[in-house]
Amino acid sequence: MSKGLPETRTDAAMSELVPEPRPKPAVPMKPIGINPNLLGYIGIDTIIEQMRKKTMKTGFDFNIMVVGQSGLGKSTLVNTLFKSQVSRKASSWNREEKIPKTVEIKAIGHVIEEGGVKMKLTVIDTPGFGDQINNENCWEPIEKYINEQYEKFLKEEVNIARKKRIPDTRVHCCLYFISPTGHSLRPLDLEFMKHLSKVVNIIPVIAKADTMTLEEKSEFKQRVRKELEVNGIEFYPQKEFDEDLEDKTENDKIRQESMPFAVVGSDKEYQVNGKRVLGRKTPWGIIEVENLNHCEFALLRDFVIRTHLQDLKEVTHNIHYETYRAKRLNDNGGLPPGEGLLGTVLPPVPATPCPTAE
Repeated sequence: MSKGLPETRTDAAMSELVPEPRPKPAVPMKPIGINPNLLGYIGIDTIIEQMRKKTMKTGFDFNIMVVGQSGLGKSTLVNTLFKSQVSRKASSWNREEKIPKTVEIKAIGHVIEEGGVKMKLTVIDTPGFGDQINNENCWEPIEKYINEQYEKFLKEEVNIARKKRIPDTRVHCCLYFISPTGHSLRPLDLEFMKHLSKVVNIIPVIAKADTMTLEEKSEFKQRVRKELEVNGIEFYPQKEFDEDLEDKTENDKIRQESMPFAVVGSDKEYQVNGKRVLGRKTPWGIIEVENLNHCEFALLRDFVIRTHLQDLKEVTHNIHYETYRAKRLNDNGGLPPGEGLLGTVLPPVPATPCPTAE
């Protein structure tokens, strides 16, 4: 029976003779194995299905921030990552037009649905930095924005009559775009990542990787990893958060081989061997975004969405948010934010002061 075609009478007759396999029931009729310490089947193994159903109904949030100097294709890459125009909400903009330059921190929300699962995706677009004559403390507005989202969540959390589901605007992931110089990281990049890595999950990516040869790309990746290690900058997945040997083995491979991901982003489609692919057209051919022989975009997508998305959210809540929360309550004498010992209103935790980047 051909897939996608309506069932005919002949097909129906054949299906009576050869019955199709039934879908697996939510609650197993016969447990595969019963713990010998139990007197019978309880049904604990159905909790996964219960959680799946609940998630299907409520959906979940994921907030991703893009940071880096101007002209590295931050907005384009996020559009490519989620295969939709998520970095710009204006309906007047289309694929054929150039993406307008980001001039302020802007959070744009979308609801993406796939396979019955809904995800409320928020993309936090940041203005390119490093273009000004004076770049002193240019990371502070971004650090301040991240802390403001923690503060917003904390205020909702400590309310006596708090909401059943607190809106989560905390930044779960920060893609930090590195210029493909092929030499070394700029002092400004090092300072920027040093401060942001303390408050958010940073994933470094080398933008416009098609401008480097394979040898240049490999050497640059190794140099970037070495510089991050020497400067004490921890990127996601952080070593101390590996929960077991399996996590450590998997994450070590990512840390030592994949990071930073060398990527190419594009909103445009081209015909290659009879297939429509996202890519960049050059005089010598099409650079396919999702072709691992051309760039590591597919590895980045799988890492952020298919294997580590939930962990990014958990590290944000259990580590970064808890660190902020503990400091906030400790500074406030253990009282909820906004209330001092004598009822005075306390200001949010300011951005961490830091030395001027050269």
